[in-house]
Amino acid sequence: MKNFILIFAALFICAGSFAQTQWTNVSYADDDLEGHKLDIVLPDTNQPSYKAVVLIYGSAWFANNMKQMAFQAMGKPLLESGFAVISINHRSSGDAKFPAQINDVKAAIRFIRANAEKYKIDASFIGITGFSSGGHLSALAGATNGVKAYTVGNTTVDIEGSVGAYGSFSSDVDAVVDWFGPIDMTRMENCNTTKGADSPEAALIGGAPADHPEMLALLNPMTYLDVKDPKFLVIHGDADTVVPNCQSIYFSDALKAKGLLEEFISVPGGQHGPVTFNEATFKKMTEFFVKQSK
Repeated sequence: MKNFILIFAALFICAGSFAQTQWTNVSYADDDLEGHKLDIVLPDTNQPSYKAVVLIYGSAWFANNMKQMAFQAMGKPLLESGFAVISINHRSSGDAKFPAQINDVKAAIRFIRANAEKYKIDASFIGITGFSSGGHLSALAGATNGVKAYTVGNTTVDIEGSVGAYGSFSSDVDAVVDWFGPIDMTRMENCNTTKGADSPEAALIGGAPADHPEMLALLNPMTYLDVKDPKFLVIHGDADTVVPNCQSIYFSDALKAKGLLEEFISVPGGQHGPVTFNEATFKKMTEFFVKQSK
Protein backbone atom coordinates (compact mmCIF):
# COMPACT_ATOMS: atom_id res chain seq x y z
CA MET A 1 0.00 0.00 0.00
CA LYS A 2 2.83 2.42 0.69
CA ASN A 3 3.90 2.03 -2.94
CA PHE A 4 0.60 3.75 -3.76
CA ILE A 5 2.23 7.10 -2.91
CA LEU A 6 5.03 6.53 -5.39
CA ILE A 7 2.58 5.39 -8.08
CA PHE A 8 0.59 8.60 -7.88
CA ALA A 9 3.69 10.76 -7.69
CA ALA A 10 5.04 9.19 -10.85
CA LEU A 11 1.72 9.53 -12.65
CA PHE A 12 0.88 13.11 -11.85
CA ILE A 13 3.90 15.19 -10.88
CA CYS A 14 4.63 15.80 -14.51
CA ALA A 15 2.51 18.79 -15.54
CA GLY A 16 3.99 22.24 -15.95
CA SER A 17 3.57 25.04 -13.46
CA PHE A 18 0.60 27.36 -13.65
CA ALA A 19 0.87 31.11 -14.11
CA GLN A 20 -2.24 32.02 -12.12
CA THR A 21 -2.20 34.06 -8.92
CA GLN A 22 -1.27 31.73 -6.10
CA TRP A 23 -0.23 31.47 -2.48
CA THR A 24 1.80 28.48 -1.37
CA ASN A 25 2.57 26.85 1.96
CA VAL A 26 0.07 28.94 3.89
CA SER A 27 -0.44 27.64 7.42
CA TYR A 28 -4.12 27.17 8.21
CA ALA A 29 -3.37 26.31 11.85
CA ASP A 30 -0.92 29.03 12.91
CA ASP A 31 1.86 26.51 13.45
CA ASP A 32 4.86 25.13 11.56
CA LEU A 33 3.59 21.62 10.83
CA GLU A 34 3.98 20.49 7.23
CA GLY A 35 0.63 18.79 7.54
CA HIS A 36 -1.06 22.12 8.29
CA LYS A 37 -0.22 23.93 5.06
CA LEU A 38 -2.28 24.68 1.98
CA ASP A 39 -1.86 26.18 -1.47
CA ILE A 40 -4.37 28.48 -3.17
CA VAL A 41 -4.43 28.97 -6.95
CA LEU A 42 -6.85 31.34 -8.69
CA PRO A 43 -8.05 31.18 -12.30
CA ASP A 44 -6.44 33.70 -14.62
CA THR A 45 -9.67 35.61 -15.28
CA ASN A 46 -9.32 38.71 -13.09
CA GLN A 47 -12.60 38.42 -11.18
CA PRO A 48 -13.27 40.01 -7.78
CA SER A 49 -13.65 36.58 -6.17
CA TYR A 50 -13.97 32.90 -7.00
CA LYS A 51 -16.00 30.04 -5.67
CA ALA A 52 -13.66 27.36 -4.38
CA VAL A 53 -12.93 23.65 -4.44
CA VAL A 54 -10.71 22.00 -1.84
CA LEU A 55 -8.47 19.12 -3.00
CA ILE A 56 -7.23 16.27 -0.79
CA TYR A 57 -4.53 13.86 -1.98
CA GLY A 58 -4.61 10.11 -1.61
CA SER A 59 -1.83 8.45 0.34
CA ALA A 60 -3.55 5.75 2.41
CA TRP A 61 -3.37 8.46 5.12
CA PHE A 62 0.43 7.88 5.24
CA ALA A 63 1.54 11.29 3.89
CA ASN A 64 1.50 14.80 5.33
CA ASN A 65 2.74 16.77 2.30
CA MET A 66 1.28 15.78 -1.07
CA LYS A 67 -0.86 18.82 -1.80
CA GLN A 68 1.10 19.67 -4.93
CA MET A 69 0.51 16.19 -6.33
CA ALA A 70 -3.24 16.58 -5.77
CA PHE A 71 -3.13 19.88 -7.63
CA GLN A 72 -1.24 18.35 -10.54
CA ALA A 73 -3.73 15.47 -10.65
CA MET A 74 -6.95 17.48 -10.89
CA GLY A 75 -6.33 21.21 -10.43
CA LYS A 76 -6.29 22.20 -14.10
CA PRO A 77 -9.89 21.26 -15.05
CA LEU A 78 -11.19 22.99 -11.93
CA LEU A 79 -9.27 26.18 -12.70
CA GLU A 80 -10.52 26.12 -16.27
CA SER A 81 -14.07 25.88 -14.92
CA GLY A 82 -13.56 29.07 -12.92
CA PHE A 83 -12.93 27.73 -9.42
CA ALA A 84 -10.23 28.74 -6.99
CA VAL A 85 -8.34 25.55 -6.21
CA ILE A 86 -7.21 25.00 -2.63
CA SER A 87 -4.99 21.98 -2.16
CA ILE A 88 -4.42 21.03 1.45
CA ASN A 89 -2.09 18.89 3.51
CA HIS A 90 -3.23 17.02 6.60
CA ARG A 91 -1.41 15.14 9.33
CA SER A 92 -0.50 11.57 8.45
CA SER A 93 -1.45 8.51 10.45
CA GLY A 94 2.17 8.48 11.64
CA ASP A 95 1.83 12.05 12.91
CA ALA A 96 -1.46 11.54 14.74
CA LYS A 97 -4.32 9.07 14.84
CA PHE A 98 -7.89 9.64 13.69
CA PRO A 99 -9.73 12.02 14.04
CA ALA A 100 -6.71 14.32 13.52
CA GLN A 101 -7.07 14.08 9.73
CA ILE A 102 -10.71 15.22 9.57
CA ASN A 103 -9.94 17.86 12.24
CA ASP A 104 -7.32 19.24 9.84
CA VAL A 105 -9.68 19.24 6.87
CA LYS A 106 -12.28 21.14 8.84
CA ALA A 107 -9.68 23.61 10.14
CA ALA A 108 -8.59 24.33 6.57
CA ILE A 109 -12.17 25.05 5.54
CA ARG A 110 -12.69 27.36 8.52
CA PHE A 111 -9.45 29.16 7.59
CA ILE A 112 -10.67 29.64 4.03
CA ARG A 113 -13.94 31.18 5.20
CA ALA A 114 -12.22 33.42 7.73
CA ASN A 115 -9.72 34.70 5.14
CA ALA A 116 -11.94 34.68 2.08
CA GLU A 117 -11.53 38.35 1.27
CA LYS A 118 -7.74 38.22 1.52
CA TYR A 119 -7.51 35.35 -0.96
CA LYS A 120 -10.36 36.46 -3.28
CA ILE A 121 -12.56 33.52 -2.33
CA ASP A 122 -16.34 33.62 -2.70
CA ALA A 123 -17.18 31.56 0.38
CA SER A 124 -20.81 31.16 -0.68
CA PHE A 125 -19.61 27.92 -2.30
CA ILE A 126 -16.84 25.63 -1.08
CA GLY A 127 -16.79 22.23 -2.71
CA ILE A 128 -14.44 19.41 -1.79
CA THR A 129 -12.91 16.50 -3.66
CA GLY A 130 -10.17 13.95 -3.19
CA PHE A 131 -9.03 10.53 -4.31
CA SER A 132 -8.47 7.32 -2.36
CA SER A 133 -7.88 8.30 1.29
CA GLY A 134 -8.53 11.87 0.16
CA GLY A 135 -11.87 10.66 -1.20
CA HIS A 136 -12.63 9.23 2.20
CA LEU A 137 -11.79 12.50 3.96
CA SER A 138 -13.79 14.50 1.41
CA ALA A 139 -16.78 12.23 1.89
CA LEU A 140 -16.42 12.42 5.66
CA ALA A 141 -16.25 16.21 5.53
CA GLY A 142 -19.53 16.37 3.61
CA ALA A 143 -21.27 13.76 5.74
CA THR A 144 -20.33 15.55 8.97
CA ASN A 145 -21.57 19.04 8.12
CA GLY A 146 -22.74 20.46 11.42
CA VAL A 147 -21.37 17.56 13.49
CA LYS A 148 -19.17 18.56 16.42
CA ALA A 149 -18.72 15.27 18.26
CA TYR A 150 -20.29 11.85 17.72
CA THR A 151 -20.69 8.75 19.85
CA VAL A 152 -21.00 5.11 18.84
CA GLY A 153 -21.37 2.74 21.76
CA ASN A 154 -18.75 3.70 24.31
CA THR A 155 -16.55 5.63 21.90
CA THR A 156 -16.84 9.37 21.29
CA VAL A 157 -14.88 11.23 18.63
CA ASP A 158 -14.40 15.00 18.36
CA ILE A 159 -15.03 15.42 14.63
CA GLU A 160 -14.78 19.21 14.44
CA GLY A 161 -11.63 19.54 16.55
CA SER A 162 -9.97 22.75 17.65
CA VAL A 163 -7.12 23.12 15.15
CA GLY A 164 -6.31 26.72 14.22
CA ALA A 165 -7.65 30.07 15.31
CA TYR A 166 -11.00 30.24 13.49
CA GLY A 167 -13.34 28.07 15.51
CA SER A 168 -16.23 30.50 15.10
CA PHE A 169 -16.38 29.91 11.34
CA SER A 170 -18.26 27.08 9.64
CA SER A 171 -16.46 24.01 8.31
CA ASP A 172 -19.44 22.94 6.18
CA VAL A 173 -18.92 22.08 2.53
CA ASP A 174 -21.43 22.59 -0.27
CA ALA A 175 -20.74 19.66 -2.63
CA VAL A 176 -18.54 16.55 -2.64
CA VAL A 177 -16.82 14.50 -5.33
CA ASP A 178 -15.46 11.23 -3.94
CA TRP A 179 -12.93 9.51 -6.19
CA PHE A 180 -12.57 5.83 -5.19
CA GLY A 181 -12.45 6.48 -1.47
CA PRO A 182 -12.50 3.70 1.13
CA ILE A 183 -15.72 4.10 3.11
CA ASP A 184 -16.70 1.03 5.14
CA MET A 185 -13.58 -0.44 6.76
CA THR A 186 -15.54 -3.44 8.00
CA ARG A 187 -15.79 -4.60 4.36
CA MET A 188 -12.44 -3.65 2.84
CA GLU A 189 -11.13 -7.22 2.49
CA ASN A 190 -12.92 -8.97 -0.38
CA CYS A 191 -15.92 -6.71 0.25
CA ASN A 192 -16.97 -8.65 3.34
CA THR A 193 -14.55 -8.27 6.25
CA THR A 194 -11.82 -6.14 7.80
CA LYS A 195 -8.22 -5.98 6.74
CA GLY A 196 -5.45 -6.90 9.19
CA ALA A 197 -3.30 -5.13 11.72
CA ASP A 198 -0.82 -4.10 9.00
CA SER A 199 -3.43 -2.21 6.95
CA PRO A 200 -3.54 1.56 6.41
CA GLU A 201 -6.77 1.80 8.41
CA ALA A 202 -5.08 -0.01 11.31
CA ALA A 203 -2.33 2.62 11.26
CA LEU A 204 -4.99 5.33 11.14
CA ILE A 205 -6.92 4.17 14.21
CA GLY A 206 -3.99 2.66 16.12
CA GLY A 207 -5.02 -0.98 16.22
CA ALA A 208 -6.35 -3.97 14.31
CA PRO A 209 -9.64 -2.96 12.66
CA ALA A 210 -11.47 -6.07 13.86
CA ASP A 211 -10.73 -5.07 17.45
CA HIS A 212 -12.23 -1.58 17.09
CA PRO A 213 -15.73 -1.82 15.58
CA GLU A 214 -16.94 1.40 17.17
CA MET A 215 -14.02 3.35 15.76
CA LEU A 216 -14.64 1.83 12.32
CA ALA A 217 -18.21 3.09 12.52
CA LEU A 218 -16.94 6.57 13.44
CA LEU A 219 -14.51 6.43 10.49
CA ASN A 220 -17.35 5.61 8.10
CA PRO A 221 -19.03 8.58 6.36
CA MET A 222 -22.26 6.56 6.08
CA THR A 223 -22.63 6.72 9.87
CA TYR A 224 -23.32 10.45 9.73
CA LEU A 225 -25.48 10.90 6.63
CA ASP A 226 -28.68 12.91 6.90
CA VAL A 227 -30.95 14.64 4.41
CA LYS A 228 -29.38 18.05 5.10
CA ASP A 229 -25.97 16.99 3.79
CA PRO A 230 -24.70 18.26 0.42
CA LYS A 231 -24.96 16.42 -2.89
CA PHE A 232 -22.32 13.84 -3.79
CA LEU A 233 -20.79 12.60 -7.03
CA VAL A 234 -19.01 9.24 -6.63
CA ILE A 235 -16.48 7.95 -9.18
CA HIS A 236 -14.73 4.56 -9.01
CA GLY A 237 -13.04 2.20 -11.46
CA ASP A 238 -14.45 -1.32 -11.66
CA ALA A 239 -10.93 -2.80 -11.90
CA ASP A 240 -9.56 -1.07 -8.78
CA THR A 241 -7.40 -3.56 -6.85
CA VAL A 242 -6.47 -1.12 -4.04
CA VAL A 243 -9.89 0.09 -2.90
CA PRO A 244 -12.56 -2.33 -4.15
CA ASN A 245 -15.32 -0.89 -6.31
CA CYS A 246 -17.90 -2.26 -3.86
CA GLN A 247 -16.91 0.51 -1.44
CA SER A 248 -18.46 3.10 -3.74
CA ILE A 249 -21.46 0.87 -4.40
CA TYR A 250 -22.18 0.69 -0.66
CA PHE A 251 -21.69 4.44 -0.31
CA SER A 252 -23.78 5.34 -3.35
CA ASP A 253 -26.65 3.17 -2.14
CA ALA A 254 -26.57 4.93 1.24
CA LEU A 255 -26.42 8.36 -0.41
CA LYS A 256 -29.28 7.51 -2.75
CA ALA A 257 -31.44 6.43 0.19
CA LYS A 258 -30.99 9.92 1.68
CA GLY A 259 -31.57 11.73 -1.62
CA LEU A 260 -27.95 12.94 -1.70
CA LEU A 261 -26.52 11.08 -4.71
CA GLU A 262 -26.14 13.08 -7.90
CA GLU A 263 -24.52 10.19 -9.78
CA PHE A 264 -22.36 7.11 -9.30
CA ILE A 265 -19.91 6.56 -12.16
CA SER A 266 -18.32 3.12 -12.32
CA VAL A 267 -15.54 3.38 -14.90
CA PRO A 268 -15.10 0.21 -17.02
CA GLY A 269 -11.52 -1.01 -16.66
CA GLY A 270 -10.77 1.84 -14.28
CA GLN A 271 -7.92 1.25 -11.89
CA HIS A 272 -6.83 3.14 -8.77
CA GLY A 273 -6.26 6.36 -10.69
CA PRO A 274 -5.21 5.21 -14.17
CA VAL A 275 -8.14 4.99 -16.62
CA THR A 276 -10.51 6.20 -13.87
CA PHE A 277 -8.94 9.65 -14.18
CA ASN A 278 -9.81 10.68 -17.73
CA GLU A 279 -11.18 13.61 -19.69
CA ALA A 280 -14.78 12.43 -19.36
CA THR A 281 -14.69 11.90 -15.58
CA PHE A 282 -12.91 15.22 -15.02
CA LYS A 283 -15.68 16.84 -17.08
CA LYS A 284 -18.30 15.13 -14.90
CA MET A 285 -16.55 16.51 -11.81
CA THR A 286 -16.40 20.09 -13.06
CA GLU A 287 -19.97 20.06 -14.39
CA PHE A 288 -21.18 18.77 -11.02
CA PHE A 289 -19.41 21.53 -9.10
CA VAL A 290 -20.65 24.19 -11.52
CA LYS A 291 -24.23 22.92 -11.14
CA GLN A 292 -24.04 22.80 -7.34
CA SER A 293 -22.49 26.26 -7.13
CA LYS A 294 -25.41 27.95 -8.88
